[in-house]
Amino acid sequence: MRKGKGKRYRLRAEFGSDEFNRQYDLAIQGKLPQRGQATAGTLRWLWDAYRKTDPWKVLSSATRKQRENIMLHVLNISGDVAFGAITSEDITAGLDRRADTPSAARNFLDTMRGLYRWAKSRGHVRRDPTADVKPPKRRRNAGFAAWTQEDVTAYQKRWPLGTPQRVWLDVLLYTGLRRGDAAEIGPKHIKNGHIEILTEKSQEMVLVTLPILDVLQTTLDAGPIGTETWIIGARGNRFVKEAFGNAFSEAATAAGVKKSAHGVRKIAATIAAENGATESELDALFGWTGGRMAAHYTKNANRAKLAKQSAEKLKSIPSPLAKVRDQEQNT
Repeated sequence: MRKGKGKRYRLRAEFGSDEFNRQYDLAIQGKLPQRGQATAGTLRWLWDAYRKTDPWKVLSSATRKQRENIMLHVLNISGDVAFGAITSEDITAGLDRRADTPSAARNFLDTMRGLYRWAKSRGHVRRDPTADVKPPKRRRNAGFAAWTQEDVTAYQKRWPLGTPQRVWLDVLLYTGLRRGDAAEIGPKHIKNGHIEILTEKSQEMVLVTLPILDVLQTTLDAGPIGTETWIIGARGNRFVKEAFGNAFSEAATAAGVKKSAHGVRKIAATIAAENGATESELDALFGWTGGRMAAHYTKNANRAKLAKQSAEKLKSIPSPLAKVRDQEQNT
């Protein structure tokens, strides 16, 4: 289509369809986007606009990458749908399609909710279609198996000071960092004698400040460590988090411990809680927000402490067998 001697536009929709008529009207106005460009008013256009804003840029790189992967599939199906036509029923249907993987469903909802909350705040929509949609319930399971003190001892015996594998464990254990952050931490994160690092997992980057414990410093002094990161491979190379996770699991298996790096974080949180760390202290130490994870560990620590105290009190309860013996002696 060309108006007079103006610019030519290719109309890609089926002739006579509503979409064809819509493209024709846009071409008349000189607003029909070229191939690869999003049409104004579509979900694809809204997504492109959102990714140029501060609310998007403050998300961690891991969260942005995750949401981009989710939206890639969403836009392949619904990219040309008017974003104002998306309803809560559409969001719920998206959750239903992901019902077999609740974590994927929650990530989908988080992605759409972040997009539409921004859209509403900018006046693009009057109503957020995700507002009344509840996330799927989390399945009750133990998750990653927590390491025990026996596991730590077995690993440290197999990998003594002076080995890269020992550095791997002790950095995880004595900082409580996730594997991705642990693989990145190094001399550049030392500020005024403390570790300062922006954790990657949280949807918004969280600054975590940690002391360098003497036991960790001893391990770092023994090395080997890298110039950019403390954790390095056998050839002195730095890791990406996935490669580090695999290498650490292999080292643990060699020590007879078939558990993951995430389980080390669990024992660190458990020890901190059992030693009296408050929920606020746990949030600050592990980069959590909202108090939910911290409450989980403090609750379990308190239950263990109360159970131990209660067990001590049971000692004062007379044994039924003792009463029988006393009766026999009296007769």
